Parts: sequence; structure tokens; C-alpha cells
Amino acid sequence: MNIGDVAERSGLPAKTIRYYEDIGLVKPLRSANGYRSFRDRDVHKLAFLGRARALGFSIEDCRNLLKLYEDDDRTSSEVKQIAEVQLDRIDRKIAELTEMRATLAHLVDACAGDHRPDCPILADLAAKEEEIALLNEAG
Repeated sequence: MNIGDVAERSGLPAKTIRYYEDIGLVKPLRSANGYRSFRDRDVHKLAFLGRARALGFSIEDCRNLLKLYEDDDRTSSEVKQIAEVQLDRIDRKIAELTEMRATLAHLVDACAGDHRPDCPILADLAAKEEEIALLNEAG
């Protein structure tokens, strides 16, 4: 199977498939003329990687999950540990985004959004910039 067919079946762009090959996540066969020849198991691995990446797992996490998937002697606790770390990352990101949203919502509510030039949104952004400049000068 060529890379176009694999891209269609796995749902991944050809560029991503080439990248995964470059970093050793998949190893398609090569024909005598150097063309990639993917097997069904390559498509399955690529779909697995696509699903893992969609859940936010890092490339290194994907590499480890793939090794565990292929290891019949694995323990589910090893897989769970990787997933729990990712879940913690997601929870932290959600908390950051929630805080960011609350701050921005407050600023939007404080802004009249009319013909006057004064704007609490710009004032807050400028204040943060000044605060950073003062910290850099002190440091």
C-alpha cells in the first residue's frame, strides 16, 4: 500500500506519516526502487498513534504506549500510569484555560465598547507589560 492509501485509511496526513517514519514510530517496507510499502499493521499503528495524539499524548508517550501495546507481557498498570500523567496535564490545562477565560470575561464586561478611547482591556494588558518590565529591571 502506498502512502496516499495509508493516509486515507489511517486518517493522518502523508506529512505526519513521513514524520512518524523519520522518528521510528513506523517502519514501512521499502521496494527496490525505494518507495514505501505499508502493510495493514502499519495502518493499524498509524491509526493507534492518531488516536493517542488526539488525546494529547506526547510523541514520547505514544512511543511508550505503542511499545506496551505490542508487548504481550505488559501490565495494565504501566499503561494506566502514562494515561494518568496525561490526564493530570489535561486537568492543569483546563484550570489554566478556566482562569484565563474568567480574567478575559471580567475585562470584556468592564469595557464599555463604545466610542470612548479608554478601555480596561488595553489598560490591563499595558499594566501586565509594565509589571514584566519592572521585574526584568529588578532581576
